[in-house]
Amino acid sequence: MLQNDDVQAVEELSEAYRLITEQLSRVIVGQQQVIEELLVAMFARGHCLLVGVPGLAKTLLIRTLADTLSLKFSRIQFTPDLMPSDITGTEVIQEDKQSGTRELKFLKGPIFGNVILADEINRTPPKTQAALLEAMQEYQITAGGTRHPLQQPFFVLATQNPIEQEGTYPLPEAQLDRFMFNTYVDYPGEDEEFDIVRRATADVVAEVTPTLSGEQILRLQRIVRRLPVADHVIRYALKLVRLTRPEKGEVPGFIREYISWGAGPRASLYLVLGAKARAVLHGRYYAGCDDIRAVAPPVMRHRIVTNFNAEAEGLKPDDIIARLIDTATVEQDEAAAGGKLPEVFRSEDPGTA
Repeated sequence: MLQNDDVQAVEELSEAYRLITEQLSRVIVGQQQVIEELLVAMFARGHCLLVGVPGLAKTLLIRTLADTLSLKFSRIQFTPDLMPSDITGTEVIQEDKQSGTRELKFLKGPIFGNVILADEINRTPPKTQAALLEAMQEYQITAGGTRHPLQQPFFVLATQNPIEQEGTYPLPEAQLDRFMFNTYVDYPGEDEEFDIVRRATADVVAEVTPTLSGEQILRLQRIVRRLPVADHVIRYALKLVRLTRPEKGEVPGFIREYISWGAGPRASLYLVLGAKARAVLHGRYYAGCDDIRAVAPPVMRHRIVTNFNAEAEGLKPDDIIARLIDTATVEQDEAAAGGKLPEVFRSEDPGTA
């Protein structure tokens, strides 16, 4: 349940979202949906996989986001010869000039930052990918048998080129599942592209002002966790996920026809967490089914595996998710009548929650 201080923090986070978006718009043209998904994932303590063709300012967006948040930014360019120690760091022998003794000292790698850009993560071998994924899941790395905790907040943004797959190492589904969101970065509209060309060819350097510190982000992440969610909203998230499993229970016919494997329990968890974070960013004091529907595509598109029938008919995961959202319904009136909707959700004054 939200306390008075928490209500004030929700207002603070909503205002921070407005300020961050305003700062990013000085450098980035458009991409509002991408920006929202990045911030939702960050305040929900998740990681993002950005999929888009080259030249769509993915790197610039991530670097600018780190600047607006007063966070340490590290870029790791993944290549086929990149080793795990190139990411995590390595132990070297150093000699004490006074005593003449030698000892091992750990030199930290670029993973020791707050916002990590893993550029073209599918271009490096699985061994190196696994080193990054350990850091994402455990918030630590292991070197020489010693565990080294990572500084919080810690947020990984990995990019992947969907066009060129020659000589790459695609992430398996088990590793893709570690990413909270799979965000599509699409081509800009005509007017947006016009602004991009005009800005990029002018002798003007836009600057951004830091908005939030690391300590503030950690506090706001805790607020997101404490945001209340009604039982019927959680059950709606579960319904969306469970209906993607063709061999479990009663599912729509198109799921059996087009899906080989459905989403796992982590999808349900991220749907609810993403809905909470999105609600807070928009200044609301509880998450609703509309928030679940809004975060469903980035949460689920990399967690369902389509079969040959879907490929033959040109159906993408987003097409199936859209049909699933149209199919799955929630009866909020029944939830309220049955006492499943807490009083905080019926209150006209959120400050009394």
